[in-house]
Amino acid sequence: MSQKRTLVVMAIAALALSGCANGESTAPGDSDTLTIGTILPPTTFDLEGREWGNASPFYQAVYDTLLSATPDGGVEPRLATEWSYDGDETLLTMELRDDVTFSDGSELTAQVVQDNLEAFQESGATAAVYLAGVTGIETTGEHSLEISLAEPDPAFLNYLARDPGVIVSGEALNDESLAGEPVGSGPYLLDTSATVTSTSYVYTRNPDHWDTEAQHYDELTINVYEEPTAALNAIRAGEVDAAQLASNDNRAEVEAEDWDIHTVELDFQGLLLFDRAGDMNPALGETKVRQAINHAIDRHAMLEALQGGYGSVTSQVFPEHAMGFDPELEEHYPYDPEKARELLEEAGYGEGFVLEMPMSGALGSTPYTLLEQQLNDVGIVAEHTDSGNNFFADMLAPKYPAAMMSLEQNPDWQLVQFMVAPQAQFNPLNSQSDELDTMIEDLQYGDGQEQAARDINTYLVEEAWFAPFYRVDAAFATSEGVQVDMLATNAYPNVYDIRPQS
Repeated sequence: MSQKRTLVVMAIAALALSGCANGESTAPGDSDTLTIGTILPPTTFDLEGREWGNASPFYQAVYDTLLSATPDGGVEPRLATEWSYDGDETLLTMELRDDVTFSDGSELTAQVVQDNLEAFQESGATAAVYLAGVTGIETTGEHSLEISLAEPDPAFLNYLARDPGVIVSGEALNDESLAGEPVGSGPYLLDTSATVTSTSYVYTRNPDHWDTEAQHYDELTINVYEEPTAALNAIRAGEVDAAQLASNDNRAEVEAEDWDIHTVELDFQGLLLFDRAGDMNPALGETKVRQAINHAIDRHAMLEALQGGYGSVTSQVFPEHAMGFDPELEEHYPYDPEKARELLEEAGYGEGFVLEMPMSGALGSTPYTLLEQQLNDVGIVAEHTDSGNNFFADMLAPKYPAAMMSLEQNPDWQLVQFMVAPQAQFNPLNSQSDELDTMIEDLQYGDGQEQAARDINTYLVEEAWFAPFYRVDAAFATSEGVQVDMLATNAYPNVYDIRPQS
């Protein structure tokens, strides 16, 4: 999921977008049509507005990516069949399929891939930052190319399995009509005559697609639902075969319809303690104060109250599928108000202090009320200011030393680049230390990457850079006759991983 889209999804999850369902429920062998529901429509099918995350099925239906994400967090061949790095891991060599035809009749070549990557790198798309380290692309044959990187990027292959790796027909790449009429090599073709923009998207099987095993249905319909209750009603009426749930609020009702619930803990919710140097709030510059905040939070109560118990409490921001994940860190900070008060006293803040944070009305008032109560219990006065539509801008400016937030849990290097490295978007005060810089360098360049990732995670937890509450269950529901393999790295499964029950 792109960073920007992740934030938007968090902010409006409870208000998810709507549409009308027009599909029929299917059973194995009875129909070649699949109708699925999602919470967000695609902004556009062109380069500038290309997104991933919750919008990924709209793109995967019509476009192929160079690589494909796997349920265990790895990558596998898609348009690229082989790849390898040089010894410095700054030169990536890729071999491409030679049997791929786009919907306009043009063929996949290394030049088409080069043109796509360069165009996306120069576009205004949010995810274009993932290609910022690319210094050059050169074709070495009709179906082979080399990609040069300024420095090693351990997450680069993962990027090529999402929006940066989407490949559009070379002849349509700069066509203005691409926004509404995608020209790709994907398993399906968008039926624009049957599609209602922002409401219902209808796709038909691509007869020329190279991977027939990815085409489980003759027709695919993706409906968009504005209200969670609209999705629930569609499920009850048998108008969809699979659906993404905007939240866990209606999960019990969906399970009551004898639907299967498939989950992935993609995001964590908690506090981002930006001001680790104490520049805006001197108290946060003290490690013991940040540790006290962690001990002051009743994670189990928060999970039950805010997510109905669907999820896992945690004290770390590394996800379970990451190299750096350590199960022993899950409850490193048990709920202990007395310990929190002791740490505050030792740090010189026994009388407490005021902690200012922004507030987003889209999350509702309950999370803030619970947090204020728990922090106040140990002497910390949480003052929340409603930033309205400026929530993200104010948080990342930053105008506040800390903020409550829901963020995607990226694996290892992606996580470091997202919220830990000095230049990371969610490290707006550029926090760093010599010790942490060395660990980051070891993760990027060293041979012992797994140990480096674990060292970084341990450092972040012990230094209390964050105060995570829990990982949230992202739920995808399927009716009888439909099975799915969830992804560890995306809110939505691969569209070709949704298939008839075998």
